[in-house]
Order: sequence, then C-alpha cells, then structure tokens
Amino acid sequence: MVWPIRQKASWMAAVSTLGPGLRNTHLGVHKHSSRSNQRNLAQAEETHLGLLHEIKHPVVRPEALSDVSKAKNGLNFGEMKDRFLSFKKQKFLRESEHFQNLAQVQDPKFMVIACADSRVCPSNILGFQPGEAFMIRNVANLVPPFENGASETNAALEFAVNTLEVENIFVIGHSSCAGIETLMTMQDDGDSSSFTHRWVVNAKVAKLRTKAAAPHLSFDQQCRYCEKESINRSLLNLLAYPWIADKVRKKLLSVHGGYYDFLNCAFDKWTLDVNGSNNTLGGKHYLVKDRELWL
Repeated sequence: MVWPIRQKASWMAAVSTLGPGLRNTHLGVHKHSSRSNQRNLAQAEETHLGLLHEIKHPVVRPEALSDVSKAKNGLNFGEMKDRFLSFKKQKFLRESEHFQNLAQVQDPKFMVIACADSRVCPSNILGFQPGEAFMIRNVANLVPPFENGASETNAALEFAVNTLEVENIFVIGHSSCAGIETLMTMQDDGDSSSFTHRWVVNAKVAKLRTKAAAPHLSFDQQCRYCEKESINRSLLNLLAYPWIADKVRKKLLSVHGGYYDFLNCAFDKWTLDVNGSNNTLGGKHYLVKDRELWL
C-alpha cells in the first residue's frame, strides 16, 4: 500500500539550531537578524560550548577492556539460542495473552529514530518492550530533508505517523558517534561513491554550524557538539514533512530529542516546543521545553 505525500507545506527557508544542553534553546532562525538576536544567539552558543568543557571522560581500566574483548568473542549462535529460550520461558509464556494480542495488531505510542551503533540499543537502554516503539536505526540517527525524496527512514516515518498514528517521534543520538566523526572529517560533500558519505551528508548543516560556532574546540569536542546539533537538525527536518507538521500543529504528535552519553551513562531528553513558538521579524522561532537530564 502506498500512502500519498501531500504537497510540501511552506516552512522555514533557513533554519539554525543550537545544542540541546540549553533550556529554552532557539531552534529556528529569523529571516532577518537584529543585533539583539545575534547577541542572544552568541550567548546561548557560549553556554552550549561551556557544557562541552564540563564533560567528564572516565579512565577505562585495562581489565575493563579485557571484559569487553571476552564479551565480543563470547557471543555466538549457541548463546543466542540460550537467550531466545530464556526469553520464551521468562517472558513470552508468562505473558502469553499480551503477545497473542501483539500478534494481531500493534499500537505503539512512540516512533524512535536511533543510531545503528551496536553499543546504543534503545530497547536495552530505555527499556522499550515489544509493541511500545516503532523503531528505525540508521547511521548517525538522521532524518533526511523532505526534499531529498524517499528513503527507508522517511518511509518508516510515513507508516508510523499516518498508519500507526504514533503520538511521539523520538530522535536519539549518542556520544562517540562514528557517523558524525565521518561527517566531520569529510571534505566538502565527501566521496560520492561511498554510501556512508552520501548518507551522513544529510547532516551537513549541523557540521557547518559546528565549525562556525566552535572553531576553537578540539576535534573530539567539535564532534560532541555536532552530535547534538545534528539531533536538532533532524527534529527541524521532521517539521518539513507536511503530514508530520499538520499533526504537530493539531497537538496530535510531539517531537523529542535525546542524547545518550554512554561513557558516563547519562541521558539528556528534550521536546520541541512548537506551541510556544512565536513570529519574530517574519521568521519562525522554536523553543525547547521539558528538558531533563537523567543521571
């Protein structure tokens, strides 16, 4: 079945994003910037940059690396079989009625877009149970711009929003993202023959803003900055999809961002405040609300 996409709604001609480490962060850009707006933007970015300096990276013990190596070498199909049978005994059979209902229909409230990184499984980190989240994972947890056309990511979005009628879209990024690191090291648009380069270039605007806002930071700190910048870029890309924008305006759908720091096991969550937006100098002005840091 094909779900038609209506003509693209008229949205922001240009968008500027800030990192999610800010309360009431401006996610939109004004078509015409006043000196006051530019000064506020600079102050907000300074605060965001300051947060990067406070990130603590724990020392990794050699024995911990050994444990990781053992875990990596120990997984095989025999272990998978044991895990499956354990799931069947401890979960499936004990909740048979629930799983029988799931076999008939799914009614998830969340659509999750997360990274394909093997270390950051949302179901493991956030405890999603079968039937709770319609999920897609791609390199660097990106939502491509609407004008780029069809992809597996926006096909899943279309199904989740229009057919499953999810109530929340949750874009989750993470620390030490290899996809963002690849983006930051690429020259211009990268190698056109590389599938990875052609995909991560969807976050090119986040890279350009990072380079402009944080030229004095180290490469690793710039990557951390861009990881969050890219999440906000994806949130704004969501609003360019007419069927998403329509439901957001009608308060039938909310758009959220999340950032998992797996070095310190901390999770930063925030919501795009579309209803709290206002028109400033003819441009759309978006805010972040309900920011929480889970430690």
